Amino acid sequence: LESGVTVKVYDPIAMKECKRRVGDKVVYATDMYDAVLDADALLVVTEWKEFRMPSWGVLKKTMRQPLVIDGRNIYDKNELQEIGVEYTCIGKL
Repeated sequence: LESGVTVKVYDPIAMKECKRRVGDKVVYATDMYDAVLDADALLVVTEWKEFRMPSWGVLKKTMRQPLVIDGRNIYDKNELQEIGVEYTCIGKL
């Protein structure tokens, strides 16, 4: 945030708490697809059911750059790379 990037967040359960804690420092999305609209990257840090099987085709078309950073290790690297989505995970070799 200090470097001037825009961060857009979405959590189907914790939006109210996020707004209370973070305030207006970020942009709040209405759903997961709104969260990636014109995004350079998608960082997944929670594994709610609706995040488990997104429409990768929609995400890829919606994002400026199709980059997924998986903080929960819930996605298949090979599947994403096959459709042209750059993928990296956190905490897994």
